[in-house]
Amino acid sequence: MGKESQNRLKHFAALKSKYQATQYQDSSPMSLLYLILRKVDLGIKLSNLEFNWLKEYELVETLKAIKQEQQHRFQEFGNLEFDFSKLQSKYKATKHDVSWQSSHLYFILLKLESGNLVTDSDVKWLRANGLDETNQIAQEINRFTQLKSKYKATQYQDSYPESKLYQILKKLELAERLNNSEYNWLLNNQLLETAEIFKHHESVEEAKFAELRDKYQANPHSDLSLSSPLYLILQNLDIENNLSDSEINWLEQQGLSETIAIAQELEQTRDFAALKAKYKATEYQDSSSKSHLYKILKRIELSNQLGEQDINFLKKRKLTEVIETANEKYASTLKSKIDFGELLNESEIDWLKNNRRADIIVLAQQKHFAILKRKYGLIYLSLALEPFYTIMVKLEKKERLDPKLVLQLMEEELLSPGGKIALAYSRLEAEFYEQEFHRTGHKWDIPTASSYWRKADEPEQALKLTDLDLSQIRESNLKSAISVTRGAAFRDMDNLADAEICAKNAMEYQPASYQPCTLMAAIAHDRGDYAKRDYWYEQAIKRGAKPEDIDDERKRLVRSTKDENKRHEAAEYLLKKDSQRYSWAKSYLKKSSDNGK
Repeated sequence: MGKESQNRLKHFAALKSKYQATQYQDSSPMSLLYLILRKVDLGIKLSNLEFNWLKEYELVETLKAIKQEQQHRFQEFGNLEFDFSKLQSKYKATKHDVSWQSSHLYFILLKLESGNLVTDSDVKWLRANGLDETNQIAQEINRFTQLKSKYKATQYQDSYPESKLYQILKKLELAERLNNSEYNWLLNNQLLETAEIFKHHESVEEAKFAELRDKYQANPHSDLSLSSPLYLILQNLDIENNLSDSEINWLEQQGLSETIAIAQELEQTRDFAALKAKYKATEYQDSSSKSHLYKILKRIELSNQLGEQDINFLKKRKLTEVIETANEKYASTLKSKIDFGELLNESEIDWLKNNRRADIIVLAQQKHFAILKRKYGLIYLSLALEPFYTIMVKLEKKERLDPKLVLQLMEEELLSPGGKIALAYSRLEAEFYEQEFHRTGHKWDIPTASSYWRKADEPEQALKLTDLDLSQIRESNLKSAISVTRGAAFRDMDNLADAEICAKNAMEYQPASYQPCTLMAAIAHDRGDYAKRDYWYEQAIKRGAKPEDIDDERKRLVRSTKDENKRHEAAEYLLKKDSQRYSWAKSYLKKSSDNGK
């Protein structure tokens, strides 16, 4: 008999014993019973024909054993499926919806559950199947397993990342202190070697803390525990970190002023070294934060201008490249200031001149010119930079304009009433003549100043200035001039009654003057009494006023009339009076007609 046949006989005998069929006499491997028992043992479902055969040969116990085996197999199958589902949930792999029998996932999850390390091929499989959360947990378990090995805790069975041991081992790895609860947990779980490692770390850290307290003169502090905030602060100092405001405040509260002084000196020394490297001054040997070079480099870093003393210091030490860098940085700062719409002061302009930076000066002027044009309502006018920039700068500084500049304004028609340039210029002139009057007592400055106050659109200032006891003034022509300008200011404020009183007073003071007559004409115009206006203009001409000046005055009155209907009425009156002489009035009729459409 061959070896294979012997093996079959032995196998058949074992199966008959297992499934309680020893009473069956036929032991041939070709027996139908051998086929049936082999199928059962392999978990293959029997047919009805096969079950009937067993019944026919009255193998009752065998049938029972087969049913028990099938039930056991079914139960085990269910257990495996249930365990797989639990592992899927635990390790965030539920979205991988495949049969546990054919998937590689079951094996990986069992490796994770047993605390075994996953391989690179396992990681690739998890990634390829989109199981990123599972992969992350696997990485954490790998790390946990490595930490258990490192810190002598391999006897602890749980390898899931949420384990308290994992949190403790991570703290040990980061050289963080364990609290009493964590230390006691290690002891209670018989992780004595791990606890001993912690204690050893503690003693090393305590020695290091003592060394740092000596090094940074912090021994007066009473709290020597590793949980003291001082330990963390001194560690920061030792790794050349700058202390935060809160840390410095804490040291101040503990009275550790020497520690603060050391920290600040170290910080400044590091800062000095960085600045020397940045501004190419490393050849300078002195590294003390008390060095004058450190102060200079700090000023450069803040984009401040170097003083003459600083420049001489750098020149003597042949640090000319530092000077060039500082000047370029300061020039860039001034340029940025201009770009942000800020104005340069005189010292900054002087610095640019001394350093031959005409390009930035021109840029500053152009930017400032644009700002001033906007301020004075000239944004839409095409004006050359000079002399108009100079003019507006003087107005800004409240400096009077010389006659040549005033002529330039007149040529560009920038002194017409109501314009912002005209208002600013008139205000400056009014203030000047008023100050001159108070300084010299020269009373003829009163009507001049009053006239400019009116042109500056500030008639109340003119009234305040001309509120005088004229009986104290001898010159009749001066009293008349003051009365006329005061009456004109009243008229500006629509107080025609007081304006008329002033005009009549002026006539009494100087009957031969035509100015009171033109004021009366203007008052009559405002009242809409155009015939009386013409009468007073005739009186003015009789007293020496030029007819062409009176015509200009008529035009000015019509133009300055704010009410559209009154302006139309005044223009219509003049055209009826003399359509050829007052043809210019047609434009006001047209404007009125256009506005009425």
